[in-house]
Amino acid sequence: MACSKLYLPAELIVEIIQYFHYDYKTLHSCILVNRLWCRLTIPLLWEDPFSMKYPKNYHFIEIYLHNLNDDDKSKLSDYGINNDLFSSNTLFNYPEFIQQLNTNKVHNSIKNWIKAIRRPSSNFIYKSSLHLISRLLFLIFIENEVSLHSFEVIIDAEEKYYVDSSIVLILQKPNFIRNIKNLTLNLNRISHNISKFLIFFHSNCNSISSLYFQFLHKHGHDDHLKTEKLLSQIINSQENLRKITFYHHNLYSLYHSLLSLKNPNCLNTLKTIIFYRVYLNDVVVLSEVLNQLNNLESVHIIYCNFLDTKFINNIINTTKPFKLKSLFWNNEILESIELLMQKSGNYLENFGNGHCYNFQLLKLLKSYCGNIKFLHLHNGLNVQNIVSTFDLIEINKQSLNYLYIDATCNGIEESELSSIVLQKLGQILPFKMEYLDLSLKIDINDLELFLRNSQNTYIKKLLIKYSKTEENEDILPYIKEYIMKKKRVKYLNILEKPYGELFLLKDEVKEFKLHGIQVLKYYDLHIDIDVFIKEII
Repeated sequence: MACSKLYLPAELIVEIIQYFHYDYKTLHSCILVNRLWCRLTIPLLWEDPFSMKYPKNYHFIEIYLHNLNDDDKSKLSDYGINNDLFSSNTLFNYPEFIQQLNTNKVHNSIKNWIKAIRRPSSNFIYKSSLHLISRLLFLIFIENEVSLHSFEVIIDAEEKYYVDSSIVLILQKPNFIRNIKNLTLNLNRISHNISKFLIFFHSNCNSISSLYFQFLHKHGHDDHLKTEKLLSQIINSQENLRKITFYHHNLYSLYHSLLSLKNPNCLNTLKTIIFYRVYLNDVVVLSEVLNQLNNLESVHIIYCNFLDTKFINNIINTTKPFKLKSLFWNNEILESIELLMQKSGNYLENFGNGHCYNFQLLKLLKSYCGNIKFLHLHNGLNVQNIVSTFDLIEINKQSLNYLYIDATCNGIEESELSSIVLQKLGQILPFKMEYLDLSLKIDINDLELFLRNSQNTYIKKLLIKYSKTEENEDILPYIKEYIMKKKRVKYLNILEKPYGELFLLKDEVKEFKLHGIQVLKYYDLHIDIDVFIKEII
């Protein structure tokens, strides 16, 4: 039976391998099955190595640099990088598999690789080598005639020179980005080359299906007007734009960008709009857009400003359903919010609270929202509203898949509130969850009760960040007894404030691994709002 699995039809093998697309540990095992499995798996492992969180190493950069000519290797040698690092031969032409690039992750990966290979005695020129390696990597990808699928351009003060020089290379060989499907533009400032880069997209690239645009507060008014008009031109030129995200840190208008969503292509293709920290003061044009979009499936409002009575009244008067799938609320609770919940509560799947989380809001959520999948309770929990919060969890038990509870945000009540959470939560959790993240002050008896009550729940990713009520209490034996031995999770992080995390205890990590549980760093598992927007919505 085991041997027969090795001789499956190629189409089925492809389907199996694709199923494990982001499970890198399993993909590494697939390489070892046979040559066919290896040949089909390698492209997935090498489509975006810069973003891989685990297993994490930076030696893939050496494999890429193997493709350099002797002159470029000599330049690296002049900067203190030993040519002996580069493989003499490779099994595949790995650069041709690249599909996704994030300029910030490329930059950080190069920095970490340099730190790993740098010898104290070497004549090493850090900044110059960083710039050169970044340029050479882009040159390698371009010369391999790669056609990128996803490109994230992130320019901050530290990286502007590295990115700008890469942009120059790309504009010389524009086929590299001509067929981009997912484009992220996070721009601190607009250089001449960046302007040419944006102009290229609206003139030569009409294939973008997902566009994420971030305006930073460092933009001046003139820069903002310039970039916003360029963005609107990019939107107008797209033939299949399905998802757009506006991330906006200042008071400047989104008028032109919103107005561009009324172009004939967007009217029939756009399915998702995300507003993240946006000032929703262009509400009139937004209402016009919402009334004209024919295939809009979801709107996501995440910690936005001007989410006020004027905005809500305009939204509830739109002629089409307002399919509000995400609401992360950081405003005062308004009387008019009930009208918004009446119109859109049944669509709501993702909810997060800021500082305003009270009985009025809880009552509305319980009355109108029964399909919540992602519940992020970061602030505002207290001993008065926690029982009503449990009611909300129970109402949404069939759909709830992601839950974050911070019981430590109220310092005065954190011990009592944490105790209530641990005593009651385990009884009401769904049978299966993708993600559970708890921040607590732990009494060992309460923890054992939670672990015992939640034994019927399988949690793919479990994170517990905690401080102890008693210094001599050790929670690890209870974690082993109720989680490790019963194999109730796939990925685990235990982080004790302020001392450290389970990931650093190598022998313990190996023991959990023997039980099929991978212990990872907290921030490799933790879903913050940026991860939520890019990976879950």
